[in-house]
Formats: sequence, structure tokens, C-alpha cells
Amino acid sequence: MAVDHVQPGRFVVLEGIDGCGKTTQLQAVSRWLESPEAGCLPPDRQLIVTREPGGTPLGLALRELLLHPPGGAAPGSTAELLLYAADRAQHVERTIRPALAAGHWVLSDRFSGSTAAYQGHGRGLDLALIQQLEAVATAGLQPDLTLWLDLPLAESLRRRGGRAADRIEAEGASFLERVAEGFATLAGQRGWVRIDAMAPVDRVTAACCAALRGLVDVP
Repeated sequence: MAVDHVQPGRFVVLEGIDGCGKTTQLQAVSRWLESPEAGCLPPDRQLIVTREPGGTPLGLALRELLLHPPGGAAPGSTAELLLYAADRAQHVERTIRPALAAGHWVLSDRFSGSTAAYQGHGRGLDLALIQQLEAVATAGLQPDLTLWLDLPLAESLRRRGGRAADRIEAEGASFLERVAEGFATLAGQRGWVRIDAMAPVDRVTAACCAALRGLVDVP
């Protein structure tokens, strides 16, 4: 009897500081990936759009604890790191791996790079420990492509304007500067594709889609 081998799907991540345009590009890239023009998804395959934290029901509860904790419940730095690791472990096990095994594509707003940037470079936690937790939480899973939307911190702050800040965003400019520098370091170390997020929105989308074409045999 012939065995039906399912071609594994692809895992794509968008990373960057708050205000870099990830939400806008996630929507635009999703539309492109699902279009006939892209040629990425066969008729029997889906695009799964997800995020961290919050890509599972458990993750949604953890997201509230991490970003909008009730009074007195804000986690300390180490607890925060472990909560992000728990969210990721559940996300990988319950959402990402099953989707990839079924041949679907997964597009995620943030993954392990954000933990290294925010909790490692931003909070100053041990990067070696963070790598160990990443290995446990992901069970070795790595994105096929990470798009880093590179935006200067000053522009990030300007774009956010008077928008209410979550607990992480409210840490202040010096913290966010360390995070931004961390993303730049990680991009070089991990081979991320840099996208100039200062460019007009349509040019940012075009650059993202051009990078995605490298994942499939598209004319």
C-alpha cells in the first residue's frame, strides 16, 4: 500500500520592537500568502496566523498575566521569563507542530527571538539560560524564515503616541533601547531577514513577500 507523505508546512515569524508595523504586515502578508499570486498554499492547505504570547487558550490566560496583570500580580523578571517559556511550549505543542505536520503554513507575530530581546537584552537575564529554556520550549523547532522589521526606537515611540502601554511597553526608553539593540544583535546571529520598517507600508509588504518567495519554488 502506498504511503501518503504530507509535505511539511512552513513556519514564518515576524519580529521587532513595538510600533514597527508587525500587525499591519501580518495582515498584508497573510492576504498575499493566501492569494493565487503567491502560489504558496495548495487547495488543501491552510495558513495559520498566530501570536506570542496568546497562541492557545492557555496562552491567552498567560498573555493577560504578562501584559495586563491585576494589581499586585505582576511577575518578577525570572517568573516572567518562565511564563513566556510556558506559553511557547504550549504554542509549539498544540498549534505550530500539528499545523506544520499537516502541511499548513504558520505565520506568527513573535517567537523565541522576542524573549531573547526583551528578557535577555532588555532585562539583563542570563542569555545562556534563555537559550536552554528556548530549546526545551520549542523542542528544537526553528522558523523557516524570520522577518525582522527594523525601526529606530524614536520612530517606534512616535508611532505609539498616546496609546495605552502594556506592562512591557511601560518599562521606559532605556529598557526599550536595550531591546532594540538586542533585536539587531539577534538578527545577525540568527540570520534573520532585515526589513526596513521606515519605508512606506506597501514597500515594506513588498520586501516581506520577496523574502517569502525564497521558501517556495515561485516563478
